[in-house]
Amino acid sequence: MDPLDGNSIGGLLIDVFGADMTGASGTCGTCGATGPVAEVVIYRQAPGTVARCRACGAILMVIVKVRTMTCVDLTGMARLDRPRAA
Repeated sequence: MDPLDGNSIGGLLIDVFGADMTGASGTCGTCGATGPVAEVVIYRQAPGTVARCRACGAILMVIVKVRTMTCVDLTGMARLDRPRAA
């Protein structure tokens, strides 16, 4: 399966954060690259959804749905800022 961009998980991010996070700014904890969540590289063929840094390939976030619970691991993110209101 080909990788997707961060826009492909927009609905999932709304479920988790209660807001559209594709416009949020995120910083990679490995290389320090900063950019919108919409630009991360998404892989959905794993048991969950994996988001990787476009610059260095490090794992930024993993989202796994188990029955009615959604588990989120943001360990790879040094920073995640909510998008500003329009």
